[in-house]
Amino acid sequence: MPISASGGELLYGLVRSGRPETVVEFGTSFGISTLYLAAAVADNGYGHVYGTEMSSGKVAAARKNLDEAGLGAVVTILPGDARRTLADLAGPIGLVLLDGWKELCLPVLRDLEPRLASGALVVADDIDQDSMAGYLEYVRDPANGYVSVAFPVEDGMEISCRA
Repeated sequence: MPISASGGELLYGLVRSGRPETVVEFGTSFGISTLYLAAAVADNGYGHVYGTEMSSGKVAAARKNLDEAGLGAVVTILPGDARRTLADLAGPIGLVLLDGWKELCLPVLRDLEPRLASGALVVADDIDQDSMAGYLEYVRDPANGYVSVAFPVEDGMEISCRA
């Protein structure tokens, strides 16, 4: 399921306003959301997007889409399991998009937490799915260090700030 147009526009605006140097995307797929993230990074004039994707066919398609849009230089797609491919990614990470396997959103976030910048934004897509319940419970509990709000786009997004 690709990100909705309004979800993509939201991501673009968040990256433009927050101006993160490092953006991480869990679940690149064919690169639709990556295009929005990369366009914002390019328009900011600095930064880099690191995407993750298990499927080699999707990695190739995403790279092709990004290159055709002239955005390939600001994106690195890390093929394989995100919990392994992101393990060595240096921080600070300014924005994270969680749009991969829903059961892995919380474990991926927990893996990235030590490298999140203060004030980093974490955006989770498809929050209306039952498999996101544990993730939502975690980011909505202030004891875990987030200020979080659901955002009403077609596919439902949760925007959480690392406080």
